Amino acid sequence: MKLIIQIPCFNEEEQLPSTLADLPRELPGVDKVEWLIIDDGSTDRTVEVARENGVDHIVKLTNNKGLAAGFQAGLDASLKLGADVIVNTDADNQYRGDDIPKLVAPVLAGTADLVIGNRQVDQIAEFSPLKKRLQKLGSAVVRGASQTHVPDATSGFRAYNREAALQVQVVSKYTYTLETIIQAGKMLVAVESVPIGTNPKMRESRLFPSIWSYMRTNGIAILRIYTMYEPLRVFLLAAAAVAVVGAAVWIRFIFYFLTGDGHGHVQSLILGSTLLLISVQLVALGVVADILAALRVLLQRSLERIQRIELRLGVEPSHLERAPERETDAPVPTALPER
Repeated sequence: MKLIIQIPCFNEEEQLPSTLADLPRELPGVDKVEWLIIDDGSTDRTVEVARENGVDHIVKLTNNKGLAAGFQAGLDASLKLGADVIVNTDADNQYRGDDIPKLVAPVLAGTADLVIGNRQVDQIAEFSPLKKRLQKLGSAVVRGASQTHVPDATSGFRAYNREAALQVQVVSKYTYTLETIIQAGKMLVAVESVPIGTNPKMRESRLFPSIWSYMRTNGIAILRIYTMYEPLRVFLLAAAAVAVVGAAVWIRFIFYFLTGDGHGHVQSLILGSTLLLISVQLVALGVVADILAALRVLLQRSLERIQRIELRLGVEPSHLERAPERETDAPVPTALPER
């Protein structure tokens, strides 16, 4: 049983030593624990610092591709390096390494495919009251969209088993946290949460410059991801809303027409007809989008099978640089375990 702890990094030379010092090298029920960082085009000494602090594997992306791309690259590399369990944590030392045994316990017990650390945002002193309310609101929306029971949807402290990691395909450019939960819910991946603690904040977030940027970006991301998985429902709701407005405008015209004053309200007839026509078009778009969503599911399954074939063939991870301090002679597994 191999566990790989992956850390997406972008210019983290100052925070990375503290983060790595907090990570375990041994865990009950795990034969080997390895560390992997994903260098997302850093311009400082992140890679050198990682090597100096005993990181086993380094995935070095050629330029800054964003947190979501770095996360996906890390999953791919970890799987090809033979990981049975993958833990994702942040480079800013927000999450406590001591909580990793608690995080992976449901995976090792076979009761969960994906475990998400619940930061219990009410207890985080650095979060303002507004941010705490927004975190709760965002998590509630994600729970509704994904039909899961995740209390802290934006937590990046997560443990994946091999099968869950194989099914994750992130398309967002900004963050993976929301998309992977909605994916997991729609793909019937077993999701659990465990309470965790957090360390004092070492720096401000680089993902979102302000609360309003956070709200806008995550709101759009939730709508986009949910539409990917439930397009017919989204378009039918939009069509129903437009149809109700169109019908109300028509009723207004009919009222004035029956009272003998219809000649002055022809614009209501035109507007109502236009809105009802838009409603019909939205229904048609929903049907087309639903077909595209089915094709997307087939494509995702195809990508998963391709990845399984790559694992059986022993294809090396992309952009992998093994840290010389931790090199081992153990070969990379070339086959998936029998199911």
